[in-house]
Amino acid sequence: MYRARTRDIEVAVEPFYIEEQSSPEDSRYVWGYRIVIENHSDLTVTLVHRYWSITDQNGLIDEVDGPGVVGEKPRLQPGDSYEYSSGCPLDTPSGMMFGHYDMLSDEGERFKVTIPAFSLDTPGLARTLN
Repeated sequence: MYRARTRDIEVAVEPFYIEEQSSPEDSRYVWGYRIVIENHSDLTVTLVHRYWSITDQNGLIDEVDGPGVVGEKPRLQPGDSYEYSSGCPLDTPSGMMFGHYDMLSDEGERFKVTIPAFSLDTPGLARTLN
């Protein structure tokens, strides 16, 4: 599990390869990821926007930028958590993702919360280190 904490908002990510949706012979590799957002702060916040940078093993970058997550804008009071799952296809057997959420406090302050960088690696993939 990958974790990042910004202003007492913790984001944990657990990526997983989805073999049944992948087709390596067609250069299609699919991962899912489960995200848990925990509000350890004294603020009530709403997740209003997300940004993802997705890089495949060839260095090609795809950006996702839009409102909320999975069609929702969750509101987290102090002590609350929110969990969701989503997915990402790539044309290569490995890659990485990172990003941030824009949070809006009930007091009107907008700030970014880091989504930790995490790797997308096909199981059994041989790696060469330089």
